[in-house]
Amino acid sequence: MTFPKILLVRQNFPDRALRDVPGTVREELAGSGIGANLKPGSTIAIGVGSRGITNIATITRAVVDYWKSRGMKPFIFPAMGSHGAATAEGQADVLAHYGIIEETMGCPIRSSLEVISLGKTPEGIETFLDKYASQADGVMMVARVKQHTDFAGKIESGLYKMMAIGLGKWSGAKNYHTWAYNIGLENVIRSIGRQVLSSGKIIGGLATLEDAYHNTAKIAAVRVEEMEEREEELQALVKTWAATFPFDLDVVILDEMGKNISGAGMDTKVINRGVFGQYNPWPHVPKVNRIFVRDLSAVTYGNASGVGLADMVTDRLASKIDNNPTWINALTASTPAAVRLPIHFPTDRECLERLLPTVGKHDTLKITIGWARNTLELTPIGLSENLRSEIEKNPLLEIIEEAAEMPFDQEGNLVAAWKHSAETVAAH
Repeated sequence: MTFPKILLVRQNFPDRALRDVPGTVREELAGSGIGANLKPGSTIAIGVGSRGITNIATITRAVVDYWKSRGMKPFIFPAMGSHGAATAEGQADVLAHYGIIEETMGCPIRSSLEVISLGKTPEGIETFLDKYASQADGVMMVARVKQHTDFAGKIESGLYKMMAIGLGKWSGAKNYHTWAYNIGLENVIRSIGRQVLSSGKIIGGLATLEDAYHNTAKIAAVRVEEMEEREEELQALVKTWAATFPFDLDVVILDEMGKNISGAGMDTKVINRGVFGQYNPWPHVPKVNRIFVRDLSAVTYGNASGVGLADMVTDRLASKIDNNPTWINALTASTPAAVRLPIHFPTDRECLERLLPTVGKHDTLKITIGWARNTLELTPIGLSENLRSEIEKNPLLEIIEEAAEMPFDQEGNLVAAWKHSAETVAAH
């Protein structure tokens, strides 16, 4: 098969990276008044999640150091639902892979799936809180505010979601997703969050926001009394920073997917997919007809949640799937369609030769292709040469390498253009 040639293109997003992340954490917490009523010697439970948040270990250590400087006794607990295969050891191991261990954090890590009940919301949703967190004098969350993979709303992923799915552990996650199936996840997140706040255990949260390059771009200490309104403001802001592919595309190629990249393995608002199998449900992002994923991220540890959003994968990806965490994650989230195994073949070339004829174009040279490492890293990207005129019209796009044949190795697998073009990219 003859494939379109590929241009290497840089998307020139604004760089909003903070220059002093630990210093910003200290300034935000010191100026917030969070924990002002706590006496020295009080225990502070710091909830940390399972996503691959930029600078998460640095941010968490800065939070720990701040509380220790105030004479408090902080500890960290995994604020996760079913991640880590829904085991205490697995969740502690997730944090360890991000460098969050007692030796580097300077405080204990306490992991348990045991919870206590905080009563029921007005809708009748029983609400849970991590056992260790419930025993602390105060609880705070460290969470990234971002778009959620499953729905669109004024509050999506962030502090409120962590109060629900994270602080409630596996017991809460199962219960809340069942309710969400009927009344919507945003309604559940808000209701659970309000119930958790009414317990008096939460002293505040630290929200992190990332720019289109996934730099830490904003850190905000959020007080309990303003949390819902403030999170809506932060969510609206971070949506304006989000990166996507620049055009509608016939085929998207991703080198990898995984839980460290997105809760659905791939950012659904980049690939324009729904976790229940919907094609192109998000009207504000470019349409994508077909998705080919080449591999699993090494640090997703076999969890292939979201693999069902792809149309085709390789045999090597399929062989790396660990069904235990993958299935637990999907069943807890009530998204079994998201882990259906797509069609797969041995090599990248065979996958593309089988997939390209399914997009409705007889001339393969007219098929539009976008190629990225993953949905977190959307610059540089490969774009098919047939998009050149559109690229040249877009002031945010810059061609940094001229069109070349798709680079297959002797085994018929792609060699990512950005791997051999680091110097070219840096020079621009």
